[in-house]
Amino acid sequence: MIILKNVTLRRGTKVLLDNTSVTINPGETVGLVGRNGAGKSSLFGLLDGSLHEDAGECSIPSQWRMAQVAQDMPETEQSATEFVIEGDTVLVAAQAEVQAAEESGDGMRMGNAYMALHDAGAHDAEARARAMILGLGFKISELDNPVSTFSGGWRMRLQLARALMCPSDLLLLDEPTNHLDLDALVWLEAWLKRYAGTVLVISHDREFLDSITRVTVHIENAKLQRYSGNYSAFEDLRAEQMLLQQAAMAKQAEKIAHLQKFIDRFKAKASKAKQAQSRVKALERMEKIAPVLTDAEFTFEFQEPVNLPNPMLVMQKVAIGYPPPEDAPADASPTVIARNISRSVHAGQRIGILGANGQGKSTLVKTIARALTPLSGEVVEGRGLNIGYFAQQELDVLRPADSPMEHMIDLAKETIAAGRSGWVSAREQDLRNFLGSFNFSGDMVKQAVGTMSGGEKARLVLCMIVWQRPNLLLLDEPTNHLDLSTREALGVALNEFEGTVMLVSHDRALLRAVCDEFWLVSRGGIKPFDGDLEDYQRYLLDEAKRVRDAERKSA
Repeated sequence: MIILKNVTLRRGTKVLLDNTSVTINPGETVGLVGRNGAGKSSLFGLLDGSLHEDAGECSIPSQWRMAQVAQDMPETEQSATEFVIEGDTVLVAAQAEVQAAEESGDGMRMGNAYMALHDAGAHDAEARARAMILGLGFKISELDNPVSTFSGGWRMRLQLARALMCPSDLLLLDEPTNHLDLDALVWLEAWLKRYAGTVLVISHDREFLDSITRVTVHIENAKLQRYSGNYSAFEDLRAEQMLLQQAAMAKQAEKIAHLQKFIDRFKAKASKAKQAQSRVKALERMEKIAPVLTDAEFTFEFQEPVNLPNPMLVMQKVAIGYPPPEDAPADASPTVIARNISRSVHAGQRIGILGANGQGKSTLVKTIARALTPLSGEVVEGRGLNIGYFAQQELDVLRPADSPMEHMIDLAKETIAAGRSGWVSAREQDLRNFLGSFNFSGDMVKQAVGTMSGGEKARLVLCMIVWQRPNLLLLDEPTNHLDLSTREALGVALNEFEGTVMLVSHDRALLRAVCDEFWLVSRGGIKPFDGDLEDYQRYLLDEAKRVRDAERKSA
């Protein structure tokens, strides 16, 4: 078992753990939770040996093999399959011993080496690696592509597959879901449920934690507190503890009052069959959100839009995709992702956009956001349409060299030039105060965005969107760098928003809490999806199997 006894851990002058103890038993899957900066990743550093305790004792069984996801971006011409196979350190060592034994000419050594190679699973290593790669969303045609040809997010998926490939007794996973779509997330949950060793996972995805963990360790005030149960069970217990404290009760009363409109909204929507059932489940935990929100880095709200055109927009026989690259031949054809889209978006709708990886969810959002031009057909916008767009990659809309204040000043100028008004005036002091409400204060308003964390960049994008007073929100994976409490705050803000929301997210808790209806992007088209998210998870598994079978037949 893992035993931390009276451990103190400092990083510089900051005390992350202060004379605290916890025990983790073999085979447990543990969710490690706490506010950003509480020390979750530093605790991983203590366990993997990259950090050492300043006092106390941290012990892990010496025979335990450890695996974790490397955070560096691999640059190699190895194929995806070869790269993942190399994650099996036991197999790699056995292969090296076989080569050394053959060079030595020692028959006994060669016999032992070949036996060890067989025991390491050399006969099915390629099949195991390929199953992991496919499970994480790659296509069969990509299995032999060089790692260097993939984008950063896909390379991180290969690093995850490499960690899973490594035989281990202890698996450390730090935000493993950040680069995954919902189909890959469902696969990873199933894999982890079969894993026989001990797992410690840091994640801001509540449903992922609920699905795989049975123990929760909370870091708060430099102390480790162990709770039996998954994240929701921990949240319930912690809410009860906070309710016993007078100060917490006052905070909770304020938050519950703030949530009442949110709860009433769901009660009024109880006419939708399966989706209504999900709403009821969401309602059961709504009041428990209040204690979590007291820990949020910030809470915010969207101001009422200036106007609400209805319909917001109408798509008429639209084809979406990408034009040929600039260096392509003159007769090159565009890449069509989906075609013949004829749909309307109305005021007040809450639309969740679903679809397996690569089917065109982000392409659809980019087209509506005017970041891509329709390949054919027409998008007719309502008069006064004002779009707030959260791109999946924050740097798509942020300039790394500029500060938050420079972003806000430029945004104010653009808004005024377009004849619109922001939340507050464009005076620099008002903009500074507004940034402060999103926790950008002091020197941070002048700090280069490129030096900020993912969570800070996401916060700045939200700040810029809120300031514009949009009537249509297009959100493409807005939660990737937000902690659990801030995700809850985002869900509350979205449900109090008077305009229209279109949401792409692998965060199922956010989809359940916000969306009243779903669109499915699949097989080159878009249609309504009438089931709930459980139905959709089954659809994803069936669809992944269908695609793999089709690719094998065509190979």
